Amino acid sequence: MERTEPESSKGRRVVVIGGGVAGSLTSKLLQFDSDLTLIDPKEYFEITWASLRSMVEPSFAERSVINHNKYLQNGRVVTSPAVNITDTDVVTADGLVFGYDYLVIATGHNDVLPKTRQEKLSQYQAEYEKIKSSESILIVGGGPSGVELAAEIAVDFPEKKVTIVHNGPRLLEFVGQKAADKAFDWMKSKRVEVILNQRVDLNSASDGNKTYKTSGGETIHADCHFLCIGKPLSSEWLKGTFLKDNLDGKGRLMVDEYLRVKGRKNVFAIGDITDVPEMKQGYIAEKHASVATKNIKLLMSGGNHKKMSSYKPGPDIAIISLGRKESVAQFPFLTVSGCVPGLIKSKDLFVGKTRKARGLDPNIVEP
Repeated sequence: MERTEPESSKGRRVVVIGGGVAGSLTSKLLQFDSDLTLIDPKEYFEITWASLRSMVEPSFAERSVINHNKYLQNGRVVTSPAVNITDTDVVTADGLVFGYDYLVIATGHNDVLPKTRQEKLSQYQAEYEKIKSSESILIVGGGPSGVELAAEIAVDFPEKKVTIVHNGPRLLEFVGQKAADKAFDWMKSKRVEVILNQRVDLNSASDGNKTYKTSGGETIHADCHFLCIGKPLSSEWLKGTFLKDNLDGKGRLMVDEYLRVKGRKNVFAIGDITDVPEMKQGYIAEKHASVATKNIKLLMSGGNHKKMSSYKPGPDIAIISLGRKESVAQFPFLTVSGCVPGLIKSKDLFVGKTRKARGLDPNIVEP
């Protein structure tokens, strides 16, 4: 085990675990007020809600896949997964040990991702080639990722046959019925076939045979398929740490109103890994980051903990892109679809805004 931090920084050592939406923004906001370490298995932050556009337009990823060192000028980036936490230290898979005064856990969901930005960009290019060379495409999963990918392909490649198979009673089960119906009608208008309440046996299509079987006995011909199902939370590893008793039955970290892990004065959890009862979305993860950052700055400066900012979940708002110009949007008292809500999200997918929040030029492509 190798200890790495300077002793002179005691009281201001912040370790952030996870370089996704919440972790990247927290790191950016704390870098000049603390001795900051960001621990992430990959070298980059990705604006994940732009990933489906990048599959039909690989150059789009040039702005949405950002090396951590582009927005972190004053912190260390450690490219290795965290494997253990004690009440004083974080240990990485490489055997490095980082002491902390404040810890932020922002590990989100578990996903197998390339380590470098270039590998990620190459992956998008390969997925684009796969879509381009296929006449028929099967999408497994009718949640937000499956719906948005189907829409991107249907708009950019209208000649291709797209089929969504979803093991549920309707598309987009995380939003209301009205929004789901509007998305379903849009798919129908673009000749995307939607099969509900069925699963797909992906092993049924052997080499050379591109016919997939569903649990309902249907057969689907597809030249390729994409799996768009929910990923598990990245919290299994926490069961072997001092926070094992702070996980709920769903593997989420239980937090108080200040986004501190319950019963811990200096450990915060933000983003999808928390048990806050709300929709799990990128803009909400950024709100978590903002609240946690304010509270850590207050505590580091010796401020009264009674003056900490509390986080209050807002109303459920969701915007699902339907290609480049349209979307379906659910607001508290209104659900709309078409080009008007599309103006909010679908053209740039909030990429410029997200880059700007990290101090980067909204338009410049990373060299």
